[in-house]
Amino acid sequence: MKTYLVFDISVHDMDRYKAYVALAPGYVEKHQGTYLVRGGAMDVIEGDWAPQRVVVIEFPSKDQARAFLDDKDYQAVAEDRRGATTSKMVMVEGQT
Repeated sequence: MKTYLVFDISVHDMDRYKAYVALAPGYVEKHQGTYLVRGGAMDVIEGDWAPQRVVVIEFPSKDQARAFLDDKDYQAVAEDRRGATTSKMVMVEGQT
């Protein structure tokens, strides 16, 4: 079943975040992920959610999404995201 990682990201150190953005796509691809959304204009339709940046990555399965998150080499890169942003992330299983 397809699985999605959805990030709500507020960037507070753009230089460090750019270092993450330069490296992360290789790890997404390694684990057969595909970016569906990377930033872009937003309109809040309901509620008071006001994300600065939304990222959605699709993986073929929950196992592959988990493998991406648990990849020890990616974890080193993810420290740049964690250090440069305030991030929220959810993993959501999709319909087949």
